[in-house]
Amino acid sequence: MPRGGPRCNDDRHVPRRIIAAMTFDTPVARFLLLLGLGFFFGLAFEEFYASAKQTRPGGVRTFPMLALVGALLYRLEPARLLPLSVGLLVLGLWLACYYWNHLGETDAEGRPNVGLMVPLCSVLAYLIGPVALAQPPWVAVGATVSGVLLLTAREKLHGFARHIEGAEIITAGKFLVLTGLVLPLLPDQPLTALTDITPHQVWLAVLAVCTVSYASYLLQRHVAPAGAGLWVALLGGFYSSTATTVVLARQIGAEPSALRQGQTGIMLATSVMYLRLLIIIAVFNRALALGLAPALLGLSAAGLAMAGLWHWITLAINGARAGHGRSAGAASNPLELGAALVFAVLFVLISMVSAWARSQYGATGIYLLAAIVGVSDIDPFVLSLAEHATGDMPTGVGIVAILIATSSNNLLKAGYTVAFAGGRAGLAPAAALALLALGGIGAAGWLAGLRVPG
Repeated sequence: MPRGGPRCNDDRHVPRRIIAAMTFDTPVARFLLLLGLGFFFGLAFEEFYASAKQTRPGGVRTFPMLALVGALLYRLEPARLLPLSVGLLVLGLWLACYYWNHLGETDAEGRPNVGLMVPLCSVLAYLIGPVALAQPPWVAVGATVSGVLLLTAREKLHGFARHIEGAEIITAGKFLVLTGLVLPLLPDQPLTALTDITPHQVWLAVLAVCTVSYASYLLQRHVAPAGAGLWVALLGGFYSSTATTVVLARQIGAEPSALRQGQTGIMLATSVMYLRLLIIIAVFNRALALGLAPALLGLSAAGLAMAGLWHWITLAINGARAGHGRSAGAASNPLELGAALVFAVLFVLISMVSAWARSQYGATGIYLLAAIVGVSDIDPFVLSLAEHATGDMPTGVGIVAILIATSSNNLLKAGYTVAFAGGRAGLAPAAALALLALGGIGAAGWLAGLRVPG
């Protein structure tokens, strides 16, 4: 055997040992992980209550000790967890006595000291040990970090809770009902021979649009800075570019100080519309989304460039005289059940009409239908194409039709802009929308000649 052979063989295992230690796949690494997480949690706990000038049991010594005790009790009997359960019971009894003795106390503002954060943090610290040994490392790390964030963000979370209206909670409940209750109950089989779309697919399309709109709605109400008209317009493009265009055009016509931000906002809303459609299409048809990505991303970039250039030009010419105006009004609730049902009905009807147009007139019928539906809400049409393109409809036909629909919709918004803002004030954003429409039609024409046979 060559000299040093066994050492070379051991050297081959050194990288494996390093990787195992880095991924906490060794007992020693797990032991160090639970001690580190306990210390981190205790440090955050102690610093939080020290800044509040309050003394509470727990900290950089207690929490690592609790994690260590929990881990040792878990190792004594990992099958039935009897020692661990007894330890948790003892800890719970002690915490109950502590909590009972401090119920009569008040905090610095005179409020009763009835919070459960101290007992809950102690229980979490105790469970970090066995979780770090028995579960994947991300479970222990995630639980510890979540506990620290919930502990230290008390004022922000309480302020957020006071800021939220009751209607917002009801809206969130509607969203949970639509996603977690209604969707699983719907059958995933066609109910009629007129279309192969299933009720499950219909409601999934409703949820895809509502989710993007609801996220934009929440950002507009709770995240966008007050008076930030451009931010609201940008988010409005994810909600509804047509509705945002109408609101901004009316503001331009009624308030001259809103001219610059209104014009730029109309361009921004349509630029973001392309990204919104791409995201929604990708949920249902990845091939169609990949085929549309170059055109939609290019049109979005062109719209953003025109919006930025126009904003810079008007700022350089008018300066502060252009003013900021008011921000666009907050969007309405996108989770109204009536609106969701209307969308579902439109989705089914357009799916049936699309299938009929395809069977009777081929690709030409789909393109004509795309130009017609562009003067209304194009989401049902776009999603019906995303569903049909998975079957007998070529992907190229869906790509061209969606580009035609977006271009038709842009021409409609250009007309809204001129009508509500006035010819002179609405000329610039209307021209930008017309250019984007021409760009979409040009891309559709090129792709139709390149991909779709006559």
